[in-house]
Amino acid sequence: MDKIVECVPNFSTVDPTVIEAITNAIEAVENTMLLNVEPDADYNRVVVTFVGSPETIGEAAFQGMIKATELIDMRNHKGEHPRIGATDVCPFVPVKGVTDEECVQIARQVAERVANELKVPTYLYAKAATDEERVRLPNIRKGEYEGLPQKIVDPKWKPDFGEPVFNERSGAYVIGVRDFLIAYNVNIDSEDVDIAVEIGRIVRESGWWVEKDGQKIRKSGLFKGIQGMGVTLEKPDRKLTQISMNVMNYRQLTKPHEVFEEIKRLATDRGVNVTGSEIVGLIPLEAIRMAGKYYAPDEEDQDQLIKIATDNLGLSDLDEFVPEQKIIELMIK
Repeated sequence: MDKIVECVPNFSTVDPTVIEAITNAIEAVENTMLLNVEPDADYNRVVVTFVGSPETIGEAAFQGMIKATELIDMRNHKGEHPRIGATDVCPFVPVKGVTDEECVQIARQVAERVANELKVPTYLYAKAATDEERVRLPNIRKGEYEGLPQKIVDPKWKPDFGEPVFNERSGAYVIGVRDFLIAYNVNIDSEDVDIAVEIGRIVRESGWWVEKDGQKIRKSGLFKGIQGMGVTLEKPDRKLTQISMNVMNYRQLTKPHEVFEEIKRLATDRGVNVTGSEIVGLIPLEAIRMAGKYYAPDEEDQDQLIKIATDNLGLSDLDEFVPEQKIIELMIK
């Protein structure tokens, strides 16, 4: 494809039957390539990554949302990760030969269809946002699905498309345009989630609230372009906690290996250890090469840089990191 748009919807389910129905609907659209399907039982959500042309990517996303709306009932949904709807978020990402403005038009068209045809209220976020308060996804998600009945009738939070009426089954959908986001989690060998929560607050850009002179003020975190929080992570043979993060701009702001090394230091200071990390969804080759060069500045061979990054970041700590299945450029050939 000469022009490529990536789409990374997050659906609030780990039901294999539902996931299959959603991904089949996406793949059925011409000029669409499914790259990755990553369910997480702790979060009770699945991250689906696919690419397509500007002419078809919106249709593919909408077809996936049709199935999510039909098959996911938010009244029964529980999970560690914040969420607001059956299709919790659906970002479009320009990858090749496509501008942000073109992707914003795609996002708006899809959001309008969701509201009109599926009757689900829809918000626009990030580069498609219509209001400064709606640029950041956590602002829209605040209160989550459970708080939506009150939030949606607040004039400040009127949906961008659709009526301000609570859809009990589906919640609300958030659609937008962003830079390539790396969903990146760092694992800590402690069951004390308070440690992970504290570290998450320290490293994320938004920081945390502190009391000063009888007033609450926000103290900024260490890293620009990092969204993060601490969560519990239970595996059959291991009990861990995790710093769950979004790396919003790895080129200009913060690279995954930079925040990884700082979390290691913060964890050690608190008497616990980092066991490794994981990429949820896909990562650009450039980000992996940057990490490899950080740990081995003189290395030039691409395969070696990938191995060095994988080993030093502990990317196979939970599940094997397979470059051909996790690095986007190695999948689109």
